[in-house]
Amino acid sequence: MPRTKGDHEARRRDVSEAVWRVLAAHGFGGLTMRAVAAELDATTGLLTHYFPTKRDLVVYALDLLEPRSDARLRRTAGKGMSAVRAALLDVLPLTDEATVSNRIWVSSWDIALADPELSADYAGKYARSRDKLRDLVAAAQQLGELPSGDAARVAAGIQSFVLGLVVQALLDPEAFPPHRQIELLDDYLATLVFPPPPGDGRAASS
Repeated sequence: MPRTKGDHEARRRDVSEAVWRVLAAHGFGGLTMRAVAAELDATTGLLTHYFPTKRDLVVYALDLLEPRSDARLRRTAGKGMSAVRAALLDVLPLTDEATVSNRIWVSSWDIALADPELSADYAGKYARSRDKLRDLVAAAQQLGELPSGDAARVAAGIQSFVLGLVVQALLDPEAFPPHRQIELLDDYLATLVFPPPPGDGRAASS
């Protein structure tokens, strides 16, 4: 009996789930044809129908990351700074699911950096994330909850802070448990709402 389009789509979904389970358990360093085939209880020959080369498998896995992350349950956000804060809390590894997702993201950076085409793709992903943050920052500025200024620059600073906090929390979860991550985030956001006066913190001139 010939395979139907529905069979093909169902099998592709099975493959997607297997790829994700391998990533969750081993990161991109453990993503191999053999590992995915074992997860599917199939042969590597079957996988070559979907991924002729290892790079094809890696590219497919990278493409899974963004929609998988977007599909996670998100916090209910209001407007202004509450929306900014909610968006950032959704990024941090505060739950088991978010921790797995962030581990996969961080493990993918080495692969993306080694491939110019993938690097460009990742640059685009993070640029889109900054654009979303910029819009949230601009809305908070319009409401008077943030000082006026370059919303894109503020968003770039926020993204840089949050990504750094993600890495520290993944590497040292005991030092950065969920409540500590939230405290640090709130401390950082407070500096945006109440920035230090010009010249504050500079070394005194002799």
